[in-house]
Amino acid sequence: MMQGRRHRKKIAGFTLIEALMATALMGAILSALATVTAQWLPNWNRGFARVQRTDALALGLERLVADVSAAEFVPGGRETTKPYFDGGELSLTFVRTALGPNARPGLEIIRIGETGSERGPVMVRMRAPFVPIVQGVNDRDPTPFSDPVVLVRAPFRVSFSYAGADRVWQPVWRDAQQLPRAIRVTLRDATTQRTLSASTAALVRSELPVNCVQAKSLSECFSQPPPQGKEREL
Repeated sequence: MMQGRRHRKKIAGFTLIEALMATALMGAILSALATVTAQWLPNWNRGFARVQRTDALALGLERLVADVSAAEFVPGGRETTKPYFDGGELSLTFVRTALGPNARPGLEIIRIGETGSERGPVMVRMRAPFVPIVQGVNDRDPTPFSDPVVLVRAPFRVSFSYAGADRVWQPVWRDAQQLPRAIRVTLRDATTQRTLSASTAALVRSELPVNCVQAKSLSECFSQPPPQGKEREL
């Protein structure tokens, strides 16, 4: 009996050589896992960053198109019948109804334009309260834009073009009697200058002034002075 117990004690557990072999094997496994992870993790990070960039781009374009579609025919002041609208290839300024959780009722001026940053050009949205232009009073005062929001970041760039009733696209829409009927938003890769499939177009809901509803023709509509009645609350 005593000899059997001693024999079992001798074969129980691990020898020093077995423990060293197990440690070496574990080290080899951990080294292989570290190598695989080092090769896989950068690709995963790049894929995750690409998904985030795509989502941010989709949200920015959606916000941009919604803003542009809501542009309203609002004259800049009593002395003009032309709408407050300035469209260029890389910037766009128009008037729309204020919308947002912190916005006050009334109208606001929206400016969407490209500006520089540390990482390249970005498309930024800013806003300001709409104040009618009065000759000799505030016609030279710069508009105090605030609340900048980045819509599109590098490596993407946005450009605009405009079309009226003739459906001919133009790179500039300024000093016109009416708003453009459609605004095209062209998205390009800043590195390759390739036009991306995310490019889209927005239809402007209001392209004529309110007094054109009762006019018999467009010429009569634009020849009428702006209404001098009760002004819209700002």
